[in-house]
Amino acid sequence: MKKGEKRRQELLKIAYELFITRGYENTSVDEIIDKAQIAKGTYYYYFPSKEQMLEEVIEMMIDAEAEMARHIMETTIPVPQKIVGIITSLKPLDAEQPIKDALHQPENILMHHKVRKKLIEMAMPLLVEVVEEGIREGIFDCDKIAERVKMLLILSDGTFNEGTFRESDISVFIDISEKLLGAQRGTMGFLADLIDKSEMEEGK
Repeated sequence: MKKGEKRRQELLKIAYELFITRGYENTSVDEIIDKAQIAKGTYYYYFPSKEQMLEEVIEMMIDAEAEMARHIMETTIPVPQKIVGIITSLKPLDAEQPIKDALHQPENILMHHKVRKKLIEMAMPLLVEVVEEGIREGIFDCDKIAERVKMLLILSDGTFNEGTFRESDISVFIDISEKLLGAQRGTMGFLADLIDKSEMEEGK
């Protein structure tokens, strides 16, 4: 790694830690500069703005999530569990919630959409490969795999990552997932026990 790239990565790690402990809005550029012990001009050489730094911190998080997803692909767990494992790996860690919150601020809406698009583009080839494995094993029966995988990712994100949901949403998501992939009823039923229900609304 070249010296300049090493310095950039060091600054991103410092920002990542501060965004988590203090929150994005409560972290100033001056605090990042002080902790890194660099000149202000050096900071702006690498990052034109704090928003640019946030975007690159999030890209660093996505790279870590992608590595986790690829690790899940290499395991010997059943194909349906692989699919769920890959999808659930594409979300911030609990400790990274302050960074996720920053992404949901109105002024960062364009960045939010850009990040979602990048996540989908990164995850699609991995999931396509796993679905193809499921087809070979007779678990799934479907065509237009890439399109179906994309819809599954969008539905998952919109249902479980964009606010609260209900028990009935889980049931419908499982039903749609099975139909999208041409799986027998009950194939994805294990999902009901894996989904974090801490944000679930009361009611059916």
